Amino acid sequence: MDDTSDLFGAALPDAAKPAPGTKARSAEARSAETRAAAPRPAEADYSAADIEVLEGLEPVRRRPGMYIGGTDEKALHHLFAEVIDNSMDEAVAGHANFIEVELTADGFLTVTDNGRGIPVDPHPKFKDKSALEVIMTTLHSGGKFDSKVYETSGGLHGVGVSVVNALSEVLEVEVARGRKLYRQSFARGVPTSGLELVGDVQNRRGTRTRFKPDPQIFGAGATFSPARIFAMARSKAYLFGGVEIRWNCAAELIATGAATPTTAVFHFPGGLKDFLAADLGEEKPVTGTIFAGRTDKASGHGAAEWAVTWFPGDGYVRSYCNTIPTPEGGTHEQGLRTALLRGLKAHAERTGNKRASIITAEDVMTSCAAMLSVFVREPEFVGQTKDRLSTGEAARIVEKAIGDPFDHWLAASPQDASRLLDWVIERADERLRRRQEKEVSRKSAVRKLRLPGKLADCSQSAAQGSEIFIVEGDSAGGSAKQARDRASQAVLPLRGKILNVANAGREKLGANQQLADLMQALGVGPRSQYRDEDLRYDKVIIMTDADVDGAHIASLLITFFYREMPQMIANGHLYLAVPPLYRISQGGKTLYARDDAHKDQLLRTEFTGKGKVEIGRFKGLGEMMPAQLKETTMHPSKRTLLRVGIVDGEIELTRDTVEQLMGNKPEERFRFIQDNAAFATEIDI
Repeated sequence: MDDTSDLFGAALPDAAKPAPGTKARSAEARSAETRAAAPRPAEADYSAADIEVLEGLEPVRRRPGMYIGGTDEKALHHLFAEVIDNSMDEAVAGHANFIEVELTADGFLTVTDNGRGIPVDPHPKFKDKSALEVIMTTLHSGGKFDSKVYETSGGLHGVGVSVVNALSEVLEVEVARGRKLYRQSFARGVPTSGLELVGDVQNRRGTRTRFKPDPQIFGAGATFSPARIFAMARSKAYLFGGVEIRWNCAAELIATGAATPTTAVFHFPGGLKDFLAADLGEEKPVTGTIFAGRTDKASGHGAAEWAVTWFPGDGYVRSYCNTIPTPEGGTHEQGLRTALLRGLKAHAERTGNKRASIITAEDVMTSCAAMLSVFVREPEFVGQTKDRLSTGEAARIVEKAIGDPFDHWLAASPQDASRLLDWVIERADERLRRRQEKEVSRKSAVRKLRLPGKLADCSQSAAQGSEIFIVEGDSAGGSAKQARDRASQAVLPLRGKILNVANAGREKLGANQQLADLMQALGVGPRSQYRDEDLRYDKVIIMTDADVDGAHIASLLITFFYREMPQMIANGHLYLAVPPLYRISQGGKTLYARDDAHKDQLLRTEFTGKGKVEIGRFKGLGEMMPAQLKETTMHPSKRTLLRVGIVDGEIELTRDTVEQLMGNKPEERFRFIQDNAAFATEIDI
C-alpha cells in the first residue's frame, strides 16, 4: 500500500504526508495519534447508548409488516390464518378431527380444536415458564422444527401464534390435556396471569385460542369480516377431507341479506374435487369430468392432491402448501404446468396429432381451472406471509404425482381427451394469431375488418388521444362521420341491437360476426386474450339515441364490455355520450335538453321572455344535422361524456345486478320490476 494512503487506501491530507527525504511514520504511530485526537462531533453523538435491543415480542409490535405483511385488512385476517393453521396441522397429523371457529359481537375470534393440546409442563430451557407460555411469548419456538412431532406443517417458522399474541389487545388460551383444563391470559404479548389449573375435564381435549386484534396496531375501527373468515374456514375444510370445521357467528355482525350464515358445518370428503366443482358453479367444462386425484407419497418427502378442468373463461390456479394458501404460486404450480403440458403432448404424439407441437404451458393454462395442494417437509416460502412457495422439491413432487394419472385419465376417455386437445390447440392458434396481428400496421388491421364503408377510422396512428364512437345504424353513422374530427375520431356503425352476452352461450357468442367485427375494430380479444396495450383507441364511446331504445342498446354494449373486457372498464376507457333529446328555440336563441327534466328546467330558467317557444324532439341521432351532432355530442370542448366504472366495494353488487337484469332468468327481472314499480313514472312518447 502506498505511504500516502490510510488503511482503506484513501489519500491522506497533505499535512499527514511525510516530508521529502524523511521516513514515513509507522502505522502504529499514526494510530496512536488518532486515538489521542478528540472525537469529531458526529462520532460523539453516536454511542453504545444509541444501540436499542428489542426483547420478547416488542420487534413484532414495532414492525408488524415484517411478520404479517402490514396492518391493513389482509394482514388483520392473517392473524386468523396463523391460528387455524396450527389446528389444521393437528388435523393433518391425525390428532384432531374437528375445528370450531366462532366470531362474537365483542370483536373476539375463537378457534378450538380437539387435538393433543399445547404442552403445559415446564420447559427444560426456561424452567420457570411452561411450554405454553414459551410458545406464546417467544419467537421461533414450537414443535414444528422437528419432523418427529409434525411430518408436515404450515407454521414451520415458529412465529405464527406468538405474532398473533403480540398483535392482540387480549388473548386467552385454554388447553385440555390429560383430563385437566389449563388457562393463561395475555395482553399485547405480555402475560397477565400465570398458567392456571382450572379443574378436571372428562370429555374434552385440545386447544382453544380466543383473541381480539389490537386497535393500537390495526386502527380503532378494525374488525374481522364475517364473510372473509367464513370463506377462509370453508377452504380449510376442502383442503383436508378428514376434518370437520364448525362455524358460528353472532347474528348482529352479519348484514341483512348477506350470504354468510350464522352457523354452518363444513366437511368435504371429496376434497379439492368438491372445492373446484363448487367454485365453477354452473360453468360448463370442456371435458365431461374433472381430472382429480391424490397421492400419499409422490416423490421424496411429500404428498399432493389436485383437481383440474378446462372451461370457456379466464383460467386460474389456487394452490396451497401444507394447507397454507399460496396466492402468488411457486414451484408446486410450476410442477403442475409441466405435468399437464407433457401429458397433452404425449397424448397428441400417441394419436398422431401433429398440430399439438405448437402448444405451450401458457396455452394449457389459459382457460384451466385448477386446485392444487401439496404437503412437504420443511417448506420454504418467500416472506413470513407465505404467499409464494420456493421449495424446489415441490415441483418434482407434483410433476411425478400428476404425470401418470393424467396419462391414464386421457387414455380412459378418448373423446374428452380429443376435445381437450383441440381446445388447447385453439388457444395456441389464438396466441400465434395475436402475435401476428401485433406485427401488422394499423391500416392493415383496418383492412382485415372487411367492412368497407362501415368503419371510418381516424388518421392518427397513436392510440393516445384517439377515440371511437360506436353508433346504431347507418343513418346515425352517416351523421357521425360528417360531424367527427377525422384526425382523432373514428366511427363504427352497428346493425341494430347486439347479442345479449349475459344469457348467450360461448358458442353463440363466438359465432356472432357483429361482435367479432367490434373486437377487431378495437384491436383486442375477449377475457384472457384482452391486452390493454393492444387497444387501438384511448376512448371507446357508446353513442346511442336519447330514448328508451337507445338506452337498451347501450345496456347491451355495456354488458358485453363488462363480461368480455372488464379490464377496459377498470382502466377507464369506456364512455357514454350524452346526446340531446330536445331542441328548444325562441327567436334567435337555441338550446338543447338531454331529457324531459332538463327540458322543463330550461323552459323555466332560459325561455322566460316573449315570443313563441318551439320544441323539437329528435327521433334519433340520424335525424340530427352533422353540425348539431358535433356541437352537442362529439366536440370535446362542448360535449358531456359519462365514464363507465365500477364503484369500489360494490364489485359483487354489480355482478349480481348484471346477472339479475341481463341474465337468462326472467323471473329475476320480473322480481326487480315488482320491487321497483313504485318508482316508475308515466311519460309521453
